Amino acid sequence: MAALAQTPTPTATGSGIPTYHQVQETSFDLDWADLATLDLSQFDQPGGKQLLATQLFNAIQNIGFFYITNFGLSQEEVDQQFSIGEQIFKLPIEEKLKFRAELEKGGYNGYKPMGLREISPGVFDKTEIFNIPKFIPALERPQPDIVNQNRPIIEGFARHIHEEVVRKLLILLAIILELPENFFLKVHRYDKLSDCHLRYMKYHRRSEEENEKAAGIWSKGHTDFGSLTLLFRQPVAALQVRTPEGDWKWVKPFPGSITVNLADSLQFLTNGFLKSSIHRVVAPPPDQRDIDRLGVLYFVRPEDNLELRPVVSEVLHRLGYDQAADQSAVGITAGEWVKARVAKGVDKGAARSEVGEQPIIGGVVAKYYD
Repeated sequence: MAALAQTPTPTATGSGIPTYHQVQETSFDLDWADLATLDLSQFDQPGGKQLLATQLFNAIQNIGFFYITNFGLSQEEVDQQFSIGEQIFKLPIEEKLKFRAELEKGGYNGYKPMGLREISPGVFDKTEIFNIPKFIPALERPQPDIVNQNRPIIEGFARHIHEEVVRKLLILLAIILELPENFFLKVHRYDKLSDCHLRYMKYHRRSEEENEKAAGIWSKGHTDFGSLTLLFRQPVAALQVRTPEGDWKWVKPFPGSITVNLADSLQFLTNGFLKSSIHRVVAPPPDQRDIDRLGVLYFVRPEDNLELRPVVSEVLHRLGYDQAADQSAVGITAGEWVKARVAKGVDKGAARSEVGEQPIIGGVVAKYYD
């Protein structure tokens, strides 16, 4: 089947950022996951937080992925970020490598080139990543000109996500656990050291031969490292979520939405009640298979010095989540967990397709899923 037309050559706008045109969605009727949608415009309405907390509680009981809408950013502002990411990845490889992240030491900020991870025997990843940390003095680092020239736009976007979107989600989670509303806010402060970052990510298209060798898997089933992951609408269908029954469902690119999933730190902090969502990336359907998949994401991670010890909550007690978990991260800080997972992610050895469990730190393992 013929592929969709590629994105037109960008044209400059008054801001100097080229206009970005999102590609068309697939015409295939895929097995879409049934995900809840939280309308954040209700948050400040009378009774709105309680209503949203109830919706979120129901959502995370099922699958741990959900959509949010009305998050205070226009599609134009979102598309500006896609355009900036596109331009970063168009830079010559020798320029991008000047900003390479120290992945082997657990550092995730900066550039990750393709080919560092063996997906299956003889098949390596074709994913480029550029991570921009929080805009605080302790995390300042050299950046490409495209980032420096557009710093106000990038920083405004990232700060809005953290202060107007993440803040609301963390309050809702505290309400669910019957904790003070600022409980999680106190350990996710923007001006403190943590591995929160804005990410531009590009999955380069694969040949049919490459897809066949890797059984169509671009990124094996896994969980994320921090508290929350926010994925801005990505029209190229490739993300799948694993249901409690072990089935894989496609995540639909819902218009005007951010897809959110829970991650490891919240699972540790709630002794397994808030479950780190299992997801993977696979080859897109045939009408999108010849399109590079560009993404804009925001990763929320607790402050580096937070020990990942289960919180004391009446809700956890009532539901039986105050008992010992199968594996505990007590004694491990959020910063240690993230750095260890990052470093293990580029370990040389067995291909990811051959790995079911990977020791990370302190006897805690990361699991991978087919």
